[in-house]
Amino acid sequence: MAEETMQFKTELEQLLHLITHSLYSHREVFLRELISNACDAIDKVRFEGLNNDAILEGHSDWKISLRADEEAKTLTICDNGIGMSREQVIENLGTIAHSGTKAFLAKAKEADLENNPDLIGQFGVGFYASFMVADDVTVVTKAHGEDAVKWESKGTGSFTLGDADKAERGTEITLHLKEDAAEYLNEWTIKSTVKKFSDFLEHPVVLLKTEKDEETEIEEEKEEQINTQKAIWLRAKSEITDEEYGEFYKHISHDTNSPAETIHYNAEGAIEFKALLFIPEHKPFDMMMNNDPKAHLNLYVQRVFISNEFDNLLPGYLRFVKGVVDSSDLPLNVSREILQENPMLDKIRKNLTSRVLKTLAQMKKKDYKEFEIFHENFSAILKEGLQSDWENKEKIADLLLFESTNKKAGEKTCFADYVENMADDQEEILYLAGENRGSIENSPYLESFKADGKEVLLMIDPIDDFVIPQLMEYKGKKLKAVNKGDLDDKDALKDEEKTFEGFIGYAKDLLDGVKEVKLTTRLKDSAAVLVGDEMSMSPHIEEMMRRMGQEVPPRESVLELNPEHAVVKKVQSLYEADAKDPKIGTLTHLLHDQAVIASGAKISDPAGFAARLNEVLAD
Repeated sequence: MAEETMQFKTELEQLLHLITHSLYSHREVFLRELISNACDAIDKVRFEGLNNDAILEGHSDWKISLRADEEAKTLTICDNGIGMSREQVIENLGTIAHSGTKAFLAKAKEADLENNPDLIGQFGVGFYASFMVADDVTVVTKAHGEDAVKWESKGTGSFTLGDADKAERGTEITLHLKEDAAEYLNEWTIKSTVKKFSDFLEHPVVLLKTEKDEETEIEEEKEEQINTQKAIWLRAKSEITDEEYGEFYKHISHDTNSPAETIHYNAEGAIEFKALLFIPEHKPFDMMMNNDPKAHLNLYVQRVFISNEFDNLLPGYLRFVKGVVDSSDLPLNVSREILQENPMLDKIRKNLTSRVLKTLAQMKKKDYKEFEIFHENFSAILKEGLQSDWENKEKIADLLLFESTNKKAGEKTCFADYVENMADDQEEILYLAGENRGSIENSPYLESFKADGKEVLLMIDPIDDFVIPQLMEYKGKKLKAVNKGDLDDKDALKDEEKTFEGFIGYAKDLLDGVKEVKLTTRLKDSAAVLVGDEMSMSPHIEEMMRRMGQEVPPRESVLELNPEHAVVKKVQSLYEADAKDPKIGTLTHLLHDQAVIASGAKISDPAGFAARLNEVLAD
């Protein structure tokens, strides 16, 4: 048959511009699309061969072959799949967005055939990604019992169709690469692209290379398999060893250590997908170098890598989890790169989140030492969920460990144990956040609780002061920061308040940045302390933000005085004897200065503090 020129059945130039410039964000995906189509073609012929042995023609060595010719500047992708007849070429390659795969699936469904293959292509535009890198594409194909056909196009509105010389069933696509796409002739680029997108395909992907025998100097074509085909998430758990899980984890995470926990399961029912997730023991290298706040799993559709940039499969506070999710049911857009928003996606996310939190809870219960290592590395990330995942915040809280006034330095407790050990009349979970244990374990804020034998959690992770208030309560017990809000028994100070009334008014007028001065019962040994509002930021967090160059709004605190302390009694006596005595102002400023220091903040006027201290010492 003579070569025939035909027009595409759509406005090709406009549509090709959309495909090559807007549909795909990375041009390397052209190779993924062509290999996926080749894989589909092999699956189709295997499926048809179940009822028609002749169609297989004795070819069962399934493979997808790649050949790069640097001299001709061509890249060729071959398969021994089902091939196409002339009519099928016109229908599938002459009409953009006509999906042969989709039609094939519909036909198989109508026939109610068993062993319906799970095929990748659904939209029929992946082939045209070729024009992102090629200015001329040639397709030679042959279906069983049909003559070979040659299709060629430059993507400019028409294509030519003619006879071809091809004896065996299958399809061969040759891309005449553009000047700026010459990198895809490079062996390393080809291998790395295949490893990235098609490493776990069921069928081998091989690179054909011509090599000269050193002895005979005869050139021979040899093949090297590029992909591993080891999609272990598709295998039964009973068939996989810990070593295989470990090696796969290292492969996808670039971690040199084995994972702390492995989560491998198949979700079946209304929503079906396979997941293989890993919880690291230590921070992998990429997490130490990358501050991406989003969770990224490797998303596959029937072994074909879609993306690891998609961040909706797990919430950000579980971004330490590595692994793969594979589903043929996910609604992909035509480029396979962006998942459409869909209730199914929400269900997968909830399912995965629940599995991870459940596994961490089991890990904490069965191997506490291993969990402590995990907690040391990832608790700061996990705590982010307290302010972003209201549905699971108590499950997250169950996983958190803290130091405590009842524990030695380095030993940890948890909310559940704290609540269990609370006195019957204690209504709140008490905590104090600070920069480190050394700076807060002897804090004035703890004095009354230590005297009463009440345990206080010491929260020394910088994120604690941001997220713990978001928890608000645990198991019906409210959380209370002991350096914020009012803790006093109003009736216990009635007499003292009358005695100190004049001095308290004086101190309030004297001190800048103090909105109130009052007496307190929270102190036993210290003279004074600064107390913030319930939702105020702790001084050490304010100081940390200042170091990062962030603006911190002025903080007005309450100065609480211990009426039983000798210094407080002395300054009251001085005020009562002579309210104009200059020593009163000096001592009042010193009481405020020491309260600032005890709170973890910095004194705004160190020189003034030193002068006042020297004045008192010299007296």
